[in-house]
Amino acid sequence: MKKTSITYADSGVDIDRADRAKQRIKYLAHRTFTPGVVSEIGGFGGMFAIDRKKFREPVLVSSVDGVGTKLKLAFMMNLHHTVGGDLVNHCVNDIAVQGATPLFFMDYLATGTLEPDIAEKIVEGMAEACKHNGCALIGGETAEMPGFYPKGEYDLAGFIVGVVEKSKIISGDQVEAGDVLIGLPSNGLHTNGYSLARKLFFDIAKYTPETYVSEIKGKAGTELMHTHKSYWLVLKKLIAAELVHAMAHITGGGITDNLPRVLPKGTGAVVEMGTWPVLPMFTHLQQIGNVPQDEMMRTFNMGIGMVLVVSAKKFKRVQSIVEKAGEKAYLIGRIVKGDRRVQYA
Repeated sequence: MKKTSITYADSGVDIDRADRAKQRIKYLAHRTFTPGVVSEIGGFGGMFAIDRKKFREPVLVSSVDGVGTKLKLAFMMNLHHTVGGDLVNHCVNDIAVQGATPLFFMDYLATGTLEPDIAEKIVEGMAEACKHNGCALIGGETAEMPGFYPKGEYDLAGFIVGVVEKSKIISGDQVEAGDVLIGLPSNGLHTNGYSLARKLFFDIAKYTPETYVSEIKGKAGTELMHTHKSYWLVLKKLIAAELVHAMAHITGGGITDNLPRVLPKGTGAVVEMGTWPVLPMFTHLQQIGNVPQDEMMRTFNMGIGMVLVVSAKKFKRVQSIVEKAGEKAYLIGRIVKGDRRVQYA
């Protein structure tokens, strides 16, 4: 009796199909390349050369993150383009707060069965965001793992490396009582708080992604899927002008937990409620679940995606630069003597 031959494809991994998808991904990545890239897509490691004429004492700044349960909504809506941008912009903001210029980005996409069209949409979103932020997409990993992920689902993570001159690292050590807090607006949940938001919208309110919700003036799914905003184009202007003492990217934990990360010992922050427009999305989420205010402030960004700490004397100049860059700047509070905690007034 002839023995049946079993191939890798029989187990669920089609190498040829994956290779075809990777060729398209390679093309998308190439469009983001900057002069520092010295390797090709497909090697065992990505290589990048730092411009030593520009940086005398370069310090590399890195960060890694994922998109979280926002992916569940992407699966529900079959919308995969925006999550790539979410990932890149989140990582860019994370290193920008220390004064770092983004250099290159790498991604990890894992799924049960690789769907080339979906993979291409994800990478296209990453490539567009990399191009927008001036960093190169120099490689990544596409893992096909049958039986590990439910059909139609995947996980996505990203890794970024940036550089800052050692003498210009923004560490928060210049922060002092009397400094003011400037809030830059978010455009939605960004990439945090989706486990609670999905429960409130889809389990309690019984919305579907296609439900038009008058309180937020849009469809539930569409309004939840706004791409995480990048602040790099305005932040780099403020960094170059040496106008900020510290910056905090408002992600999971909200202002409550993220602002203290950049406060030196002996200082605290007073954030004045009502000084910025809370997005209707957050107000409606709170109403649906009767969510306590302190829980809202620790779960969501509440309409502020980035907080700048600047000298009160430089507020007007910072405000002018931010507004000329097409962004809004809200005076939302001040630095006081304290124990590295946020108080709400």
